[in-house]
Amino acid sequence: MQDVLLDYGDTKMQVSLPDTATVVRYKKTYDDPPEIDPVEATRKALAAPLAMPRLREMAGPDKKIVIGFPDRVKGGMQKLSHRKVSIPLIIEELLAGGAKLENITLLCAMGLHRMNTVDEWYQYLGKDIVDQFYPGRLLNHDAEAKDILDFGKDGMGNDVQFNRLLGESDIPIVIGHCAGNPYGGFSGGYKMVVTGHTSAASIGSHHRPSTMHRDDWLGASTESYMRKQFKSIGQAIEKGIGKKIFAVDAVLGQKSQILQIAAGSVEEVEKATWPLAKKRTEIELGIKEPFDVLVMGLPRNFHYGPGMGTNPILMSLAIGGQLSRCWSVLRKDPVIIAASVCDGWYNDTWFPSYSETYEAMQNFTTPVDFLASDSAKRISTDPDYCYRYSNYYTYHPFHAMSMISGGSVHLERTAVSIIVGARAPRYARGMGYIPVSTYDDAIKLAERYVGKNPRILCTPEAFSGGVGVHLK
Repeated sequence: MQDVLLDYGDTKMQVSLPDTATVVRYKKTYDDPPEIDPVEATRKALAAPLAMPRLREMAGPDKKIVIGFPDRVKGGMQKLSHRKVSIPLIIEELLAGGAKLENITLLCAMGLHRMNTVDEWYQYLGKDIVDQFYPGRLLNHDAEAKDILDFGKDGMGNDVQFNRLLGESDIPIVIGHCAGNPYGGFSGGYKMVVTGHTSAASIGSHHRPSTMHRDDWLGASTESYMRKQFKSIGQAIEKGIGKKIFAVDAVLGQKSQILQIAAGSVEEVEKATWPLAKKRTEIELGIKEPFDVLVMGLPRNFHYGPGMGTNPILMSLAIGGQLSRCWSVLRKDPVIIAASVCDGWYNDTWFPSYSETYEAMQNFTTPVDFLASDSAKRISTDPDYCYRYSNYYTYHPFHAMSMISGGSVHLERTAVSIIVGARAPRYARGMGYIPVSTYDDAIKLAERYVGKNPRILCTPEAFSGGVGVHLK
């Protein structure tokens, strides 16, 4: 037997797995491609952009310039993180072309996430950048802005709305992180444009069951319907604003270290960064038979913020995302076993709409029925929740609906999904899981569905270990 520590709230849960179980860990099961010098690589990328002129050639003293950058959720806060390196070098390039610093604005692309505070900006942008632009020219995107640009619908029927400041700038620039993501293949590229700088209606075009419950959503393919939606909306935005968006993307490793930089048009940057991101992200396990059981653990706090591992909706979204990352190596109708304290702490300060959303969902037979209901529409457009999103650093109320879409995938794709160690079991039941007290109880239950001596895959640090991988 092999003893493994699973993330479990603020502590760990020790479980005993058979020696035949496969435990996936960074630096043991897989490693990253070599790290590069991000300063040198960014300079080279800006000097030779793909399918667009250099920024210094487009710049000028009267040009209004907006640089959209990813929020605190991804990218790291280390000294050589992509944002800290790329923003000063982009500005340097613009100034070399005659741009005036006072005509450059930084825009946080938080989409429906909570607006970022000045203290958070200091942490992940650094003092020099913040002090240059705040206040006045360091801003949060607002998906509820009354003046958001509305370009109607694209050819796929998706809503196309976009931040006015970025759209009406003379030179719109977007910084992105290209890393494996269970929602649409990779982050960065058009995903950065259409989820970071748009509206709830636009994001709702793809963060919904009709997209996230499709077969091609699982396994995170760049050819998925969701990825095609990203491209369609992004290109409709560029057509609407009458100009190409200049992208500067970094391929990230496990600890958000930089593996590659590409700059230029969004479409060409995607083509340039996806091959290395795919190599880094897709891990071949070399197994002969698929796994019967997927085992994972959830910490209390991870990328969306404090309480993600205990808030039942966010907990379920995380499990659904890991199911997607592991889908290619699992049998049909596998079993999920997830350790979670699941104590019902929603973190109402950050996620004020989530408690009401969860309770309202219990009145419906399925999450899909709830999401199509007037009740869901009322909560996701509630004026008070939307006001708090725009003014008091909370998540947008539609964010909860989008998380339910991804978090309910297990109901259609697994034989049974089990939560071990829930302190408030009703929240696990309410999301479609069966709560049990111990891991041994979970394995006994799993064997009813997949037979004795199941083939077990364990990803113990799926959420605390850094940027996730997709197993093949």
